[in-house]
Amino acid sequence: MARINLLPWRAERRKARQKEFVAMLGLSALAAAALSVLIVFYYSNEIGGQQKRNEFLDGQIVEVDKKIKEIEELDKKKAKLLARKEVIEKLQSNRSQMVHLFDSLVRTIPDGAVLTAIKQDAETLTLEGRAQSNARVSTYMRNLEVSGWMSKPDLTIIEAKGGGGKGLPYEFKLTVKLANPNAPKDEDGDGIPDAPVAAPAAAAAPGAPAP
Repeated sequence: MARINLLPWRAERRKARQKEFVAMLGLSALAAAALSVLIVFYYSNEIGGQQKRNEFLDGQIVEVDKKIKEIEELDKKKAKLLARKEVIEKLQSNRSQMVHLFDSLVRTIPDGAVLTAIKQDAETLTLEGRAQSNARVSTYMRNLEVSGWMSKPDLTIIEAKGGGGKGLPYEFKLTVKLANPNAPKDEDGDGIPDAPVAAPAAAAAPGAPAP
């Protein structure tokens, strides 16, 4: 006797397809989970690497800041040293200037005139003295003008008071500007200091007769 399968074939096929769908769905879920894990791992590594780079950059920035502060301190020390050097050079220049100044005062004073007082105010020198005549004072002013260490003599007072003794009846008072012929001058654009003008023969010898 022949055997006949009474189960409906459509239901069997539907069950088989459902099993296949569930299997495919499970595989897809596993693939999606694996892909998610890979993506998270990749970005975690990228974030970790970027954080390490940021930490390295932060460390380098701190080092650069330290070096900048050290450079600023060195610049301050350099500025202080340059200021001290400038002061020392100025003092040395002033010391040399005063030596030449007093030497010029001795050399430029003509016979028949004497100084009684000298006063310095910054770059201005006030000279007071007595002279035999106005001509002696004029000669003295010309000598000062060409001395190289004083310039722009300006006579403020000259009057005959008498009683000065030694035949010096005139009292005078004049001002001059201090100068340094050895200082660099660049008025003509060549940057070469101008040579000091030699004093006249009358100024070279204090005892020589004045004109």
